[in-house]
Amino acid sequence: MNYEVTNYMRKIAIYGKGGIGKSTTVSNVAVALSRKGYKVMQIGCDPKADSTMALRKDKEIKTVLDLIREKKNDFDHTDMVTVGAEGVLCVEAGGPTPGVGCAGRGIIAALDKLKEKGAYEIYKPDIVLYDVLGDVVCGGFSMPMHAGYADCVYIVTSGENMAIHAAANIAMAIDNFRSRGYASLGGLILNHRDVKNERQKVEELASDFNTQIIGELTRSETVSLAEELGKTVMEAFPDSDMAREYEALADKLIGY
Repeated sequence: MNYEVTNYMRKIAIYGKGGIGKSTTVSNVAVALSRKGYKVMQIGCDPKADSTMALRKDKEIKTVLDLIREKKNDFDHTDMVTVGAEGVLCVEAGGPTPGVGCAGRGIIAALDKLKEKGAYEIYKPDIVLYDVLGDVVCGGFSMPMHAGYADCVYIVTSGENMAIHAAANIAMAIDNFRSRGYASLGGLILNHRDVKNERQKVEELASDFNTQIIGELTRSETVSLAEELGKTVMEAFPDSDMAREYEALADKLIGY
């Protein structure tokens, strides 16, 4: 398959509850897209600042909120962006001091500072992936849905009740924002946990919000083995079935 890399910057937000495998999914997709010839920027929008961990290996990264706390405005784009595996540009929003301030503030600060410091214009990514915690969809956590940030939102879920509940809340928020011209719901990504009637449950959720399952990921030990190595599946096991699944999902996200 031939891939055409254009000057258009595709911006994709991927939401899901904590622990659903969202960051693992985003990081593997980022590597898959990079290998297809795209310049990819991954922005971690979680206060834990662990979205890009598998991409960075032992490279330290300063979160945008840490930089603001320590240096006020005396820093530039190179302080915010770290080049990770396969050239993926890694950014972590970070969060407030535990117990102080709003966790969503880091997301707002990161997105504002990336614009202010001209990071998008300087690095010129073809694809920006926002990895967003979806346990709550308010304040800063809804920021990537806003007009001018993501073009499309995808939700990672399993058939587990808490994951379904979180996914429904995210989909509802997207639906409520639709009248404001915000990002639309592109579909659901089913990350299998092998629970009873799993696909049926997620299909019902998709039907409730007039969307579809655009990709499926098998529950596989390969993912755990790669994480133990501190790598993505795409790097650690490039010839595995799971690597093929991430490549297929990457194709779906960019419209192939």
